Amino acid sequence: MSLRPRRIVCQTCSTSDPLNVSQWSFYIVPTRTPNPVLRLVTKRIESVWEGPFAWPNTESILPGAPSTPGVYLWTFEYADGFLLYGAGITRRPVSTRLREHTRGYLNGVYTILDVDALRDGKRVEHWHGFWTKARPRERVAEYEVRRLELEAAARRQLSSFRIFVVDVGTAPRILERFEAAVMQFLYAQPNPLCDIPDRGMMLAPRHAIEEPIEVVLSCQHRLYGLPAEFAI
Repeated sequence: MSLRPRRIVCQTCSTSDPLNVSQWSFYIVPTRTPNPVLRLVTKRIESVWEGPFAWPNTESILPGAPSTPGVYLWTFEYADGFLLYGAGITRRPVSTRLREHTRGYLNGVYTILDVDALRDGKRVEHWHGFWTKARPRERVAEYEVRRLELEAAARRQLSSFRIFVVDVGTAPRILERFEAAVMQFLYAQPNPLCDIPDRGMMLAPRHAIEEPIEVVLSCQHRLYGLPAEFAI
């Protein structure tokens, strides 16, 4: 069963229209029950994915990540577009947040992937990150033994990242809902798209009591697995 929301645009010429609009959008929100939920969308965000940008402090002919806040995508070049690895959010400059991620890659917190395999749509790990879990002594010891190798692999991964950014403001819930929607789309994709992202992110999708927001985004490049229109 597909869990992708489907949009319906309704039009009316009636002067008795209680919403006093000539056009509005509904999203059929899929559920795991036989009857999907129909929700009226009265808010709309339209913007553009800017990019690709290079990771900060890496050698590249691409421009560096911008100093705007917003939602950012971690992608790799793939076929005729870009393969999504994940999404992040920040209320500070994106470039500042990415520099913080760099430290996570160089101290074993984040998972380090094989870049050549990624270009073939395969997830192959050089190192499975500690993340926020307890660090067993044997794994800490392993990282120290392999530090030079893993730091080199991490720097290669950072240099291969292609970053896309959209500025949707700094409202916390808009950012959180946006991030959650992107990751849920990625997890729902067929292989190999669903295999690339990390699992176990702390996501905060839209609550049932929150009004849906329609998002319409354009991009000059193909972003595999990410629709141009969706609801958050």
